Amino acid sequence: MTATHKAALARGRDEGRAVRRYLEAIEHDRPRRGRTRTPESVRTRLGVVIERMASADALTRLHLLQEKSDLQAELARTSSRHDLETLEEAFVKVAGAYGRRKGIGYNAWRGAGVGAAVLQRAGITRSGAARKSPAAKKAPTTRAVKKR
Repeated sequence: MTATHKAALARGRDEGRAVRRYLEAIEHDRPRRGRTRTPESVRTRLGVVIERMASADALTRLHLLQEKSDLQAELARTSSRHDLETLEEAFVKVAGAYGRRKGIGYNAWRGAGVGAAVLQRAGITRSGAARKSPAAKKAPTTRAVKKR
């Protein structure tokens, strides 16, 4: 394997990593249905759960233990917010090349939750969405002849 080939593989891994991290971050931060919970409301509910566990029967205690675990995980997620701006900058630098190489168009990016302004900064436009990488092109097809 040549040094050029190794460098291209490394660049592809780096680009893929930047794209994946950004997509995961925007998926994590996407608004969910229902009432939004603040860290304070989660802590309050956690206190109630711990208090109720002391006098709960075995089955209720089991459910409270699971709720306690879920609440603690939710608190951990909210306290370790992604640095979205840094991830976005890394995404903007590589998304155009990554999308061209993989044959990913504008609508696919939008469907994944990437904002139009971010795509514009990355140089991905609607008109460029039809471009595909050479690997994504289909071989010419022949029509089947119907036998009588």
